[in-house]
Amino acid sequence: MALSYKARRRWALVILLLGLPVYIIAAVTLVNVIDRPSLWVEFAVYVGLGIVWILPFKRIFTGIGQPDPDAPEDDGPGK
Repeated sequence: MALSYKARRRWALVILLLGLPVYIIAAVTLVNVIDRPSLWVEFAVYVGLGIVWILPFKRIFTGIGQPDPDAPEDDGPGK
C-alpha cells in the first residue's frame, strides 16, 4: 500500500524528530564499544552508519521537498 504525500510528510517528521536522535545515540554507543582503534576507523563507522540509516526510509523521504502532487492547482491570485 502506497502512502499518500501527507502521510509520507508526517512519517518523515516523526523519523527525523524521534528516530534520528535514537539512531545517533546508538551510533555513538557502537563507536564507544569498538574502543576507537584509529581515527579513520571511527570516521568510516560514522560515515557508514550515516548512509545506512536512510536506506530503509528512502521511499518516505523521496519527493517530500516538492509541492503536493495531489493538491488542486491554483490559477493564481484573484482567480
